[in-house]
Amino acid sequence: MTLYSRVRPLAFRLPAETAHSLGKRTLRAAQSTRPTRAAMAAAYQYDHPALCIDLFDTTFPNPVGIAAGFDKNAEVTHALAALGFGFVEIGTVTPYSQGGNDRPRLFRLREDEAMVNRMGFNGQGMERVKSRLETDGTPDFPLGVNIGKMNSSTEREAVEDYRRVFDRLSPFADYVVVNVSCPNTPDEFDEASPDHLREIFETLEAENDADVPILVKVGPDEPAESILELVDIVRAFDLDGIVATNTSTGRENLASPRREEWGGLSGKPLEERSTAVIRTIADHTDGDLPIIGVGGVDSAASAYRKIRAGASLVQLYTGFVYQGPSTAKRINRGLVDLLERDGFDSVADAVGAELE
Repeated sequence: MTLYSRVRPLAFRLPAETAHSLGKRTLRAAQSTRPTRAAMAAAYQYDHPALCIDLFDTTFPNPVGIAAGFDKNAEVTHALAALGFGFVEIGTVTPYSQGGNDRPRLFRLREDEAMVNRMGFNGQGMERVKSRLETDGTPDFPLGVNIGKMNSSTEREAVEDYRRVFDRLSPFADYVVVNVSCPNTPDEFDEASPDHLREIFETLEAENDADVPILVKVGPDEPAESILELVDIVRAFDLDGIVATNTSTGRENLASPRREEWGGLSGKPLEERSTAVIRTIADHTDGDLPIIGVGGVDSAASAYRKIRAGASLVQLYTGFVYQGPSTAKRINRGLVDLLERDGFDSVADAVGAELE
C-alpha cells in the first residue's frame, strides 16, 4: 500500500476544491528548496530515451503532462517537474483576476473515477501569473500557457482578452493554447464559431513576432463535422496543433449520485470519446497536425491508446487526483514496456500507429 493510498481517504473527506488547494500548498512548500525538489525528483522521476519527443521546437523529456486547470496560476510548476511529468500547461489565464462560479463547483464522482467542475475561469489574472513566473523562474521542462477570456466580455472584447494574455505570457511559453471550448463559462456567444475563431487567430498571428507555437483546445461533444471544420480553420491559419479534448457535458452511463451536477465531466468516462476525437483529427490531417490528447488518461494503457490514435503528447488532471504523486512515473514506465512490446524505438514512432 502506498502512502497516497493511505492519505487519499482523508483528503477525499474534504470538499474537492479544499483538498485541491491543500494539495497545491503542500507542493508549493515542497518545491521551495533545492533539497526537497531533488528528493522528489529522486523518488518520482523516470527517464528513458524512448520517452523523449521533439515537438514545437523543444524537447519533451516524456509525453505525460499536467492539463490546464490543475495549476491555473503557475504556483507549483517546479514541483510538477520534480514529480516526473514531462510538461505542464498552466491556466486558463485571463487578463484580470476573476472569482469564477459560486462554490461548491468541483465534485468527485468516485464510483466513476471522474470529476465534474464548473470553476468558470477563476484565477489571479495575467499580471500575477507573469510576476510569479519572473520570481520563481520557468521550470526546466516545457511550459504551456492556456489563455481565455473574461466571463463578462463581449465577442469583440474576447478577442482583445486573448491578445492581452498572449502578449504578456507568450515570452514564458513553449506553446500557447487558445481555450474556446470550456463548458463552464457564460454562453453569451458561440466561441467556436468559424468567424470568431478566424478573428482570434488573425489577431494572435499578428502579435506573434517570436513565432511561439499556437494551439487550440477542442471539446468532445461537438459532432465530427464541426470538429473537422475547426481543424480546417486551424490548418488554414497554419497553427501548430490541437488539444483534444476539453471536458464534457455528457453524463451517459455514470454510477455516481453526483452525476447530475452541472459542469464539465473529466476522468475515466471521457477516455473513449476523447480518443475517438483524436483519431478523427489525426485521420483527417494524415497525422501532420500535432495533437495533445487529454481525457481519461490514468494509466500507461490509456496514454498509449491516445498515442497510437494520433496524439504526440498526453495530459491528465483527474487521473493525478485519483492516482497520486507516482502517476507520471508509473505511466512512463508502462509506456516503455508497451513500446518495447510492440517494437517501437520511441514514442514518436508509435504516434498514429493504428491509423497506418
